Amino acid sequence: MSDTQTLYLQQDQPDGVPPLALTGERTLPDVPLENYWFRRHLVVYEWIRARVGGLDVVDMACGEGYGSDVLARTAKSVVGVDANPEAHEHARLRYTGANVRFARDLVETFADPADVVVFLQTIEHVRNPDEILEHFKSMTAASAAPAAYVTTPNLLTLAPEGAEKSENPWHIKEYRADEFRALCEAHYGTVELYGLFHAGKLGIHQFAIENLGWDRVHKTLRFSKPFYDRFTPAISTGDFAIRPADECDLDGALDFLAVCRP
Repeated sequence: MSDTQTLYLQQDQPDGVPPLALTGERTLPDVPLENYWFRRHLVVYEWIRARVGGLDVVDMACGEGYGSDVLARTAKSVVGVDANPEAHEHARLRYTGANVRFARDLVETFADPADVVVFLQTIEHVRNPDEILEHFKSMTAASAAPAAYVTTPNLLTLAPEGAEKSENPWHIKEYRADEFRALCEAHYGTVELYGLFHAGKLGIHQFAIENLGWDRVHKTLRFSKPFYDRFTPAISTGDFAIRPADECDLDGALDFLAVCRP
């Protein structure tokens, strides 16, 4: 295996657990160069974890499984659902808590009843978002506390200015805040919208880029790689903040989080 391939392969996996490689379709833990994206996803799982205590949760398109494991720390039960055979096998072998299991299935066809459905950073990948949201609503119809937690990246901060889509080949439709809200409100009676923003080290870094010419400085002085080799692995969930729509400018958010209830 080449050094380049090793950079994008999970490190230090438990015995008997096959490491996964980055493909661009999903994020992974245990890949130092991917740490920014992993923490950006993880902070949302941790935010949801604090709100699903004692509930039955389905984590749709769970990928590697780390998010399902996080949710299982408070939930009554968690099922992580993913159709990819490698991701499913990895998750099944790595995350073995008594209240978490993994099902290899499609988002459209897995239909076990639940209190909560979690669907993070995936709705931009699908061609049938309306059908999928209706499916999630039907899965939670018998619950006394039904909810769906759905996130997606903000088109305005992901794609080049003026573009209708980023260059990510896995994305079919990327949303502005008003588009995402309208999509969710077409299927749920109550939708709370939040924005994910940089904070901590990343807030300082973003300020330096936007106001102090940091990009030009580190390139001119030729220390970009040594700096980011240290900076990126040091990013934590504390370097992101989730803010309600009435306390932020959603147009500047990195990602949107919708909490949807019938």
